[in-house]
Amino acid sequence: MSDLITPGLVRLAAPLGTTKHDVIGALAHVVGEAGRAHDVDQLVRDTLAREETSATGLPGGIAIPHCRTEGVTEPTLAFARLEPPVDFGAKDGPADLMFLIAAPAGGDADHLQILTQLARALVKPAFTDALRAAETPDEVVALVHQELGITAAAATAPAASPVPAPPAESTAPESTAHEARRRLVAVTACPTGIAHTYMAAEALEAAAARARVDISVETQGSAGSHPLTHDQIAEADAVVFAVDVGVRDRHRFAGKPVVSSGVKRPIDDADAMIAEALRYADDPHAPRVEGSVDTAGHGEAAGETWGGRVRRVLMTGVSYMIPFVAAGGLLIALGFLFGGYEITGPAGEILATNSLFNLPDPDALGLDHALLGSGFFAYLGAALFGLGATAFKFLVPALAGYIAYAIADRPGIAPGFAMGALAIDLGGFGTPQSGFLGGIIGGVLAGLVAHWIASRAVPSWARGLMPVLVIPLGATLVTGLVMVVLIGRPLGSLMDALSDGLGSMNETPGLAVVLGAILGLMMAFDMGGPLNKVAYAFATTGLAAAATATDAPELKVMAAVMLAGMVPPIALALATVVRPRLFTVPERENGKAAWLMGASFITEGAIPFAAADPLRVIPSIMAGSAVTGAVAMSLDVTLRAPHGGIFVLFAVGNIIGFLVALVAGTLVATAAVVVLKQASHRDTDLVTV
Repeated sequence: MSDLITPGLVRLAAPLGTTKHDVIGALAHVVGEAGRAHDVDQLVRDTLAREETSATGLPGGIAIPHCRTEGVTEPTLAFARLEPPVDFGAKDGPADLMFLIAAPAGGDADHLQILTQLARALVKPAFTDALRAAETPDEVVALVHQELGITAAAATAPAASPVPAPPAESTAPESTAHEARRRLVAVTACPTGIAHTYMAAEALEAAAARARVDISVETQGSAGSHPLTHDQIAEADAVVFAVDVGVRDRHRFAGKPVVSSGVKRPIDDADAMIAEALRYADDPHAPRVEGSVDTAGHGEAAGETWGGRVRRVLMTGVSYMIPFVAAGGLLIALGFLFGGYEITGPAGEILATNSLFNLPDPDALGLDHALLGSGFFAYLGAALFGLGATAFKFLVPALAGYIAYAIADRPGIAPGFAMGALAIDLGGFGTPQSGFLGGIIGGVLAGLVAHWIASRAVPSWARGLMPVLVIPLGATLVTGLVMVVLIGRPLGSLMDALSDGLGSMNETPGLAVVLGAILGLMMAFDMGGPLNKVAYAFATTGLAAAATATDAPELKVMAAVMLAGMVPPIALALATVVRPRLFTVPERENGKAAWLMGASFITEGAIPFAAADPLRVIPSIMAGSAVTGAVAMSLDVTLRAPHGGIFVLFAVGNIIGFLVALVAGTLVATAAVVVLKQASHRDTDLVTV
């Protein structure tokens, strides 16, 4: 790392441009001229792509655009002192100091290490003041090497000595202070993807750097995670849980002071969370993660309310259920595309008696809508339908299993899955299926019983048997008997009543319109949060029950929910085009990405706009989504796929109605947000550039 930055990668008072696109391109060419980038255009594209996800401007006039890219083969750091300053999205104004960090595409560890070290250094006024005062590129290189701990390079830099501030901070007292730094660990997780999980992690890391605190964050997102080590947890003074789902292996943190919140809080208020964690670390009466030897009387996490716990438990089940829904639903939809809707009947027979070398006869099997009337497509449709139907069978067991997991950790998984399967299979014993409602209740009961058994004191010789034998057996036996003997039949009857009520919507269209509007409001209110997920879970569990039907109200509910979720990002993207001066430069950049996110049914694309101006944005998109949901229901739009947006039009019934509903809600939301913002208009170009 001694040549991470060289004098050739430094520009002082250089006229690189007036926008971040200009200066990123100019500094990328500096990297290329120094022989550090073999594909400058790729470096520029990847850096700008990272900029579109979130602003890289920091408080204090600093910007750190960065990326992992195929354009470089080794970690590279370039620096520019910008004249004039350029806006990079920081709330306190444009940046006059800019670092461009480029790491090889496979260099995750290097990229994160550089970014973390540099961010920590940039909160030191002495460091940034020295950068602004540096007169030569050699001085800048020496300062950076000093802060990144590259002592050999610092020693060889001839211009390091004239700069007094940084050496003063690198003496023994600084080392002692570093050793005494407080240490925190954190876990971030959201139900369905990367957006909130990693935004929260970055916010916590930045806040910890500002507070001069060491923090290690475990991101339990859909892209995988890098678990915290035993030593990191053991040395931590406190733990921060910013999650909307259960924390995997929560027992690792037993006894640690804990700050708990939803995943959105650190994005808005990370500094307060870090301060709260430090305060809890010094408070013997602070909330702690359950499970330590001194937590008698605190069987639940003391920092979590009952309402928050219920929400977290349910969201955990839903988040693990969604992949089964998405895979199964899309496979079934593809099965219908290739084999026609009639494939539900002969699919089993086709898979049992036919093969690629013995194709079925679509006419003989009554497959009037098989693609091109082809036996090959009929066989392919049967195979895809069979795969999708099999995936759907795991929907309720996964929901119940991971609800139990959120309550009792790993010992709850087996009894939870068993109760979910029982909620479906009870129908084979002459009892009405209790469906997803039975899965939820069975999962909660299994988790509670497993947690109770796990908390019992047992002899040391029996401890090894508890998680693999005693807890799964006892919890499955007790909860299963309760389900079969006491609540299976009442829950099944209730599910039948709910299904009949949903079916009556066809006879009372007004009710369908009201339901569509309510679902639209829920989808837009928190854009991926609990209400959004409740509406989505309602639609997808109904889709699982009606996936093989030709015309069911559940298919209309699925269409209304997905359309309503597409409206917020598309409407805000349109608003940035219609009235760009009502939005900041970063918001306009976010608007470009929001088009595709909305079209793909990623409601989270509206979050940057809502976070910046919630009182105007959220009511506007709620109005638009409500209109879309109501119009979709009134036009009898149906959908057999649980996700995909405009890319699953083949699974839509009444495509014209689908597009009409989407356009109507988008126009309403766009008009509303423009009107509300216009009421307090200020020229954002003058404010942000």
